[in-house]
Amino acid sequence: MDLIRAIPRAAGIVFAAEGHSAGTASDVAISDFHLSGVSLEHSTYKDERAFKMTMPSEAIQDAQKEKLSDRNFMAWLPMDFGDGVVEAEMASELAADAPAYARGFIGLTFRIDSEGRFESIYLRPTNSVADDQVRRNHSVQYVAYPDYRFDRLRSESPEKYESYAELDLGRWIHMRIVVSGQKAALYLDGKSQPALIVNDLKFGTKQRGGVGVWLESGTIAYFRNLKVKPA
Repeated sequence: MDLIRAIPRAAGIVFAAEGHSAGTASDVAISDFHLSGVSLEHSTYKDERAFKMTMPSEAIQDAQKEKLSDRNFMAWLPMDFGDGVVEAEMASELAADAPAYARGFIGLTFRIDSEGRFESIYLRPTNSVADDQVRRNHSVQYVAYPDYRFDRLRSESPEKYESYAELDLGRWIHMRIVVSGQKAALYLDGKSQPALIVNDLKFGTKQRGGVGVWLESGTIAYFRNLKVKPA
């Protein structure tokens, strides 16, 4: 990944997907994003203008040949974000070539540093409606790439970094992550109670960097109104 272009925290910059800026928000163009293994284009979804993000078919993990793991496929904005709020409206669909394990993986990344490390909270929408309580309990996931991916966290601290949430494929889901020091809380669809609380962000309080939108194998991702509000 390229080195971070610092943006002063005091600027209080708010980014919004092109065509959906509000108040003093600044529009974000495709050229503002750094693309890590993904394609990004303008699109329309559910009658709303949005960004559409996809990954190449050849990048889809083969569960028969490799261990499934979180990777760094994302579109991200370089800045100097530490504490504050990151939010966006997100939606995901399964691609035509989605593997059986695809879940509509989509999420937000933050504190992306110059070495490519980042914290993330992401969603597995199909788990939310599964007829299997264990899968349902894995609807929301926290990870810290590359050291603390979902398989390690699930093995070392079962259930601590995952939770159930009411999700669906094919609809807009509002994600809002509040970051303060070593704590992050995810709020979904304007609810007052968090869907997931992380009290020990793995890279610590000094971690800083960019923010972005993430996906994994088999997902077609849409997002709009991406906003970053530094504390």
